[in-house]
Amino acid sequence: MPAFRTESTPNPNSLKITTDAGSFVEEGLASFSNAEEAAGHPLGERLFALAGVENILLMPEFLTVTKSAGTEWDLLLPKIERVLEEHFEVASSGDSGDAGDSDDVGA
Repeated sequence: MPAFRTESTPNPNSLKITTDAGSFVEEGLASFSNAEEAAGHPLGERLFALAGVENILLMPEFLTVTKSAGTEWDLLLPKIERVLEEHFEVASSGDSGDAGDSDDVGA
């Protein structure tokens, strides 16, 4: 099971997440402001399926998730970590061609 580290950001509604499990995207970045922008990006779709996620920024070495003001990190973070665990398990098994595709860049 991959380990994830979180770091606070200047925005209390955003957390930076890192891991040694692999890259969040192969190169470049992917940024999604809503579920529609994340459509077609497996990790983006799964994160936006979680209630309270408002924005996602994926870089090779980290992920930043922004939550809605009324959502508590204590409730949301374990769900995010489960999505990430499954994402990296699939990526390491080769079952998916997407460990993060830099072509999927939202505005």
